Amino acid sequence: MAPAGSLAWQIPALGQIPTVNSAGDEVFFPTRDRYVEVATVLRGAGFATCSDLCAVDYLTHLRRKVPDGVAAERFEVVVNLLSFTPARRVRLRVMIPEDDPVCPTLFFVYPGTENMEREAYDLMGIRFDGHPDPSRILLPQDWEGHPLRRDYGVGRVPVQFKEAPGPR
Repeated sequence: MAPAGSLAWQIPALGQIPTVNSAGDEVFFPTRDRYVEVATVLRGAGFATCSDLCAVDYLTHLRRKVPDGVAAERFEVVVNLLSFTPARRVRLRVMIPEDDPVCPTLFFVYPGTENMEREAYDLMGIRFDGHPDPSRILLPQDWEGHPLRRDYGVGRVPVQFKEAPGPR
């Protein structure tokens, strides 16, 4: 049961979503199926800004602590939402399985997430279903792999350094 001051207590639609408190912020763990629904409910509750959306690869930390009822997966999509009146932050953490790295897009709830989702795809390989432009944003279109994944080969791209400048 969520604490009496929590959003899950105040908003019945959030009552069945596993929740923890982290550094004073509520952290919700919706399933992929309920992710957009939860974000829409939070937007209606005054969380008007998505300040960050990123992906995390827990390749070597699959046994990390998550709330009861949540199965830890290799990937997570982490979203930070802000309310300005009152000043409050909540976080959404969505588990994404390695064998199906797809998550629904938040673009139609928070249009500012467009480029953040493209970056998560580009660097981590998580596709966002329904995204209006799923192309790469940082790397060339023909780039193979996703360089922020923990199993991506280190040193695959040679670094070119310029010659040191001479005396002035």
